[in-house]
Amino acid sequence: MSDPVVSLAVIGLGMASKPHLAALRQLQGGVRIAGLFTRNPERLADHAAATGWPTYDSVQEICDDDTVDGVIIITPPNARKALVEPLARAGKHILMEKPVERDLARAQELVTICDAAGVSLGMVLQHRFRAGSQALSDLVRSGRLGPIRAVRMALPWWRDQSYYDAPGRGSYEQDGGGVLLTQAIHVLDLMLSLTGPVREVQALCGTTAFHEMEAEDFATAGLVFDTGALGSVVATTAAYPGSRESLALDAANGSAVLTAGELVVHWRDGTRETVGELSSTGGGSDPMDFPCDWHRDLIADFADSIRQNRPPRITGHEALAVHKLIAAIETSARQGRKIEVRS
Repeated sequence: MSDPVVSLAVIGLGMASKPHLAALRQLQGGVRIAGLFTRNPERLADHAAATGWPTYDSVQEICDDDTVDGVIIITPPNARKALVEPLARAGKHILMEKPVERDLARAQELVTICDAAGVSLGMVLQHRFRAGSQALSDLVRSGRLGPIRAVRMALPWWRDQSYYDAPGRGSYEQDGGGVLLTQAIHVLDLMLSLTGPVREVQALCGTTAFHEMEAEDFATAGLVFDTGALGSVVATTAAYPGSRESLALDAANGSAVLTAGELVVHWRDGTRETVGELSSTGGGSDPMDFPCDWHRDLIADFADSIRQNRPPRITGHEALAVHKLIAAIETSARQGRKIEVRS
């Protein structure tokens, strides 16, 4: 007997929807696209014509549709609560683009809303679904790599000023922040999933002369992990023309460097191991220049979680960890001192 088809609606058809829609096309058969919705009627009509998928006239219509099992939300963070509250009350499971919300307090509120309604809240933090990321996770979990002693994370990306000229982009009111919450959150989340929590941070954040924007386009921080490991973070959208992000774990038995999906492990016995391959990451002038494979596997897991009545692989609760770290980096930079990460 084949698995039951999961019916998903999509809310939000802006730039970030591109990999989601491409992934959903690949998942048709196991996933049914119940319909699309955005407040922009022209954009809605264009996507309906391009995909052949149905549309909704309102969020309430999605709530009232008993055939809808879950909803993918791909809107700016400031639009989330007004969507999550009615959808959760209607019993719809939710898969939401990162971040959870604009700040930690609001993020915790959305997680609580979904918990109270008894619905799943999954997060789109797709870097965990890359082959190299999963291989690195296996190495860490199995103990083969040994205890991690140092961590190095770098995100040298580029965004032209035209990117930040879009209304609200890089603002605290709409996005909640800059490079940390919008771009680096992916690698920071992956890092925490491998290393465990950070205990202390000392940071510097600011906006370079390359950009006119409210929030930061450059952030750097020193980290002390709960395990005693030390770490560094550098994230920017001012590194022209942009290059691949990387996460390096220096451990007792070897050093593992994950660069844009390709994992290279240098073992202490002199051997080398490679898993995955280099790929486009959206680090240059085109923010959406990357394949949809990771989104496809993440959405497939969300659909499976509905079928199997289990939490999705990356939950809203889990995502609170990276929100706490980003909040600590921002606070440390603002206060100019080392601070403890909120437990």
